[in-house]
Amino acid sequence: MSREGKLAKNTLILSIGTFLPKLASFITLPILTGCLTQEDYGVYDLITVLVSLLLPAATLQIQAAAFRFLIDVRGDLRKIKEIVTNIFVFIAPTSLISLVILYFCLYRQDPVVRILICLYFLADIVVNATRQVCRGLSYNMDYAVSAIISALGKMVFAVICVYWLRTGLRGTVFSLMMSSILSMLYLFLKAGIYRYFDLTCFNKELLKDMLKYSWPMVPNSMSAWVMRVSDRFVVTLFMGVSANAVYSVANKIPSLLTLAQNTFTMAWQENASIVSKDDDAEAYYTLMFKTMFNIMAGFLGLLICVTPLLFALLIRGDYGEAYFQMPILFLGMFFFSMCTFLGGIYVAYKDTKSVGVTTACAAISNLVIDLATIKWIGLYAASGSTLISYLFLLLFRMFDVRKIVRIKYDYRQMVFVLTVLTIECTLCFQQKMILNIVNIVFGTVMFWYLNKGFISAVFIKGSAFLKKQLKR
Repeated sequence: MSREGKLAKNTLILSIGTFLPKLASFITLPILTGCLTQEDYGVYDLITVLVSLLLPAATLQIQAAAFRFLIDVRGDLRKIKEIVTNIFVFIAPTSLISLVILYFCLYRQDPVVRILICLYFLADIVVNATRQVCRGLSYNMDYAVSAIISALGKMVFAVICVYWLRTGLRGTVFSLMMSSILSMLYLFLKAGIYRYFDLTCFNKELLKDMLKYSWPMVPNSMSAWVMRVSDRFVVTLFMGVSANAVYSVANKIPSLLTLAQNTFTMAWQENASIVSKDDDAEAYYTLMFKTMFNIMAGFLGLLICVTPLLFALLIRGDYGEAYFQMPILFLGMFFFSMCTFLGGIYVAYKDTKSVGVTTACAAISNLVIDLATIKWIGLYAASGSTLISYLFLLLFRMFDVRKIVRIKYDYRQMVFVLTVLTIECTLCFQQKMILNIVNIVFGTVMFWYLNKGFISAVFIKGSAFLKKQLKR
């Protein structure tokens, strides 16, 4: 199968696993915003953020090494067992230590909530590591199904616990925990990950190599965390938990762009790693950058034009102020998506130190802008710092990555597309019916014009894949 064909096939499969979790998040959003107080929703948001911060620190990001190292040893059962065994032998003690620390750090919370958070944290560590193993072994369908199970679990338990039983914050965290546990059980049983665990295959030297690769990803993850959520802590500190809830809601619709980004990037990283040793890697990466740019710009154009409808349907409660943050966050998420794509090239060449350095610089700029402007412009400091820092990170990586492989950029097209997207964001900000209609035309035309070739490829591969499945 050609590179483009494999990319289209993996994109199709992984899109299933990334679409439903996002859909679940939006289906449960009216339940959470309607059944939780702004204070409880703000605390829930901070809890999920805390878990995302501690996970890379607790595991030294060794799960990232799982994906990259397994790509190079597919077909070698002994090597696969060594890598998988090393991962779980390492994360078992580090996770337990982290759980103890986390439990005592949450001393202000209800004891039941503290226990549920710790269990959710443990399940999330294991399921993330297992998913990366599946990706490394090219079990993309199992990866997608596990994500579907997680999404359905969140929706079902949110409806039962939060909406029907009215268990508030306890039920919300319980739904997160159970969805991760169900997803984890599926991967261990269906994908047979347990078959690759063998203590006799523990390899100390290999573990050192894996940690040498993965540990620079920890400051990268920390910096990425600062980029994503330091805004929320600054907002909470200076404006209160309720303001954080508003800002959290403002991020929900713009974060939909990561649906397209996550799908394409997961498929792309596998291809990028495999192609890194080929003679035509430069031309391939150049083509893929343009493809990624067009996909993200096209999806963003569509997302902006349907935002007024999505906001009216999905958001309940007093969150009107959140709408005015979204046009700024849209562009920030677009720049973030392109940064993530370029990060895949660093991963392909195992240059994880550069990933950490570039992200750390942007994280510092994000925090400085936040602190310097929050008292003057309120929530706009958070959304504005996100936009500026991600733009800085993108420009930094565009030129820094060329020390590895010389990607050629079509600057003229990039400026034109960004101009159209900026116009769409400005029109969206106005909240006028006629301008929303203009946005719909802009978004639809731009999406089709930029992505008609890729859409056709995915459709052809999707049709062939479905026909093959139906014949079985």
